[in-house]
Amino acid sequence: MTLEEAPETNAPAAPTSGMLTPNTATKEHWTPQTVLRTLPHPPPTDPQPTTPIPFFHLLSRLKTTKREGWRRFGLNHGESIADHMYRMSIITLLCPPALAARLDIARCTRMALVHDMAEALVGDITPMDNVAKSEKSRREAETMDLLTKELLGRVGGGKAGEEMLKVWWEYELDETEEAHFVHDVDKMELLLQMVEYEREAAGRLDLGEFSRVAARVVLPEVKEWAEDVLREREEFWREKGVEASWMGDVEGGKRELQDQYYGVKGENGETK
Repeated sequence: MTLEEAPETNAPAAPTSGMLTPNTATKEHWTPQTVLRTLPHPPPTDPQPTTPIPFFHLLSRLKTTKREGWRRFGLNHGESIADHMYRMSIITLLCPPALAARLDIARCTRMALVHDMAEALVGDITPMDNVAKSEKSRREAETMDLLTKELLGRVGGGKAGEEMLKVWWEYELDETEEAHFVHDVDKMELLLQMVEYEREAAGRLDLGEFSRVAARVVLPEVKEWAEDVLREREEFWREKGVEASWMGDVEGGKRELQDQYYGVKGENGETK
């Protein structure tokens, strides 16, 4: 993805802003360096910096790069990647006591803060971008290596970078209960934002396709939160005289892409 395709701006998006073009999606071999070359002030990587300042500057892209799923609905001034991760981090601090007793909450908070860090260069690839999940994972892994090994490898002996990468991989592999919780929190934050945007639009915007991620929430404590949010949404639309939509009301092709991306379970209970 070039800088022009994922602009750092709060201005209204161009019709294709942030979307992968056929060229970038299929022809050009994407590497972190292909993005760094487009930046007006790319961080130095040779020699590797001994200060975290270049890393700090690169993180600014998380503050200004928008979450792409909302932009498809005309929400061009919506949340940034950093906005999303910040609320996720706060949510981890409010983990229900019974669940918190089984978790390393400090680790969960760190995981929430770094889980989308690679999107500073990769951008927010959505199911609609027609990029295979394996390709998305490759881009993110290469970016995390650059961030934590090249930009932070000589900072403080590289320990902070090593820990960030370790926590990021823990989230990606999703094998620990902490990772399960943070994945659930990721979906919970999306559900909250969905309802908030619908409320702000006073019933003129239907984001029901995102509600399907609630089916992928695993932990009972977070399921309860998700159910509360969906009940709020149902009540909002009932007051508008409309039955709340959900992903099942979306045409099949889009639904299948969402299911594959989020791992939503089908009617037979199997994960797609």
